[in-house]
Amino acid sequence: MKILVVGSGGREHALAVAIARDDDVEAVHVAPGNPGTWAMDTKYGVDHHTELGEKIRSLDPMDAVAVVELAQTLDIDLVVIGPEAPLVAGVADGVRVAGITCFGPTQEAAQLEGSKQYAKEVMNAAGVPTARSYYCTTQDQIEEALDELGAPYVVKNDGLAAGKGVVVTDNRDEALAHGLACGQVVIEEYLDGPEVSLFAICDGDKALPLIPAQDFKRVGEGDTGPNTGGMGAYCPLPWAPEGLTEAVMDQVVNPTLAEMKHRGTPFQGLLYVGLALTSKGLRVVEFNVRFGDPETEAILPLLTTPLGQTLRAAATGSLADTALTWQEGVSIVVVYAAQGYPGTPDNTGTIAIPDPGETVQVIHCGTTFGPSHSIIPKGGRILAIVAQGENLHQARNQAYGLMETIDYPTGFYRTDIAESAAQGLIATPTL
Repeated sequence: MKILVVGSGGREHALAVAIARDDDVEAVHVAPGNPGTWAMDTKYGVDHHTELGEKIRSLDPMDAVAVVELAQTLDIDLVVIGPEAPLVAGVADGVRVAGITCFGPTQEAAQLEGSKQYAKEVMNAAGVPTARSYYCTTQDQIEEALDELGAPYVVKNDGLAAGKGVVVTDNRDEALAHGLACGQVVIEEYLDGPEVSLFAICDGDKALPLIPAQDFKRVGEGDTGPNTGGMGAYCPLPWAPEGLTEAVMDQVVNPTLAEMKHRGTPFQGLLYVGLALTSKGLRVVEFNVRFGDPETEAILPLLTTPLGQTLRAAATGSLADTALTWQEGVSIVVVYAAQGYPGTPDNTGTIAIPDPGETVQVIHCGTTFGPSHSIIPKGGRILAIVAQGENLHQARNQAYGLMETIDYPTGFYRTDIAESAAQGLIATPTL
């Protein structure tokens, strides 16, 4: 089986690494990819200075015609679309129309991430527990919603915002300003309790849950500063209440799949459920429609079920005979970001990465080649350092041990990823 992963970030690199472990996969290509994935493609005989290599490197993920042409050139059996923007734009639809098997939801189903309000409508129709909310398009509506729900204020851009469209603040002026800047927003009640991410691989009828993870959205130590796309993650969760995965499947994923099918838009792909385990029970914070960073980088190394075969089963509506298995231990990812992120990142300088050895992975999230094949930053989140261990203490030591040896003067990272969990400081919520 030959697989094409569309995208250029850490999620796509992590997917490619996991897919390549599948004995049924003959080749995995990532387009347009990055220096990390281009090194993988070299293994399969793709020279990125040749016509084929340049075609891979220059692919526009938003161009369905180009994706189809590349898939046909490479004789691809399965296309996996990584980022949300091409999914919301309908690239998966174009791939399927061309007769190529594709993992990823249709344009209409991708509105679960493309529009916060659409997701709320689906949740409410399906009886999914979520925060009370208001959809606002005018200043008067925004101010009324802020006054009704009170602080802390949660203001979400209705559309795609690369994980940075949410403001959570006690400052009403800041909340109002964000709402006005977005134009169309969903304003929600604040949810207390720890947050959890749960991914489910879906074939339209059936869903397979991955192990729950927790990510760290705030840019600063101690969960301070503005929201980012995620500064790190770990799994599994030693403090998770018993039956958490089953509860999420019963209360959230399965009802959502049933509602989407009822609407005539079956959901096939990866459904990301962002949860808050509140004092009143679990509540859905948001849906995404693809593998999310940085949880993907932490979760996939623990998966022992062949991923390529599983994604193809989902894409062909045949998950019924599939079960997911996992290795023992824990996994952690720490993000190395560019100074200035999540604002304007400083993409100056070069990055020197030592040999990570066999126990740590370096996933490229936002890198490209500079002069003389040097690695230079390109974007906000630059690298993801992934490590496994028997426990969180061991995995943290592995990850941070490598972080300290990376020469990246204009980068920064949080030093407290999974620290509270490692110290046993997170109380087990009640479902």
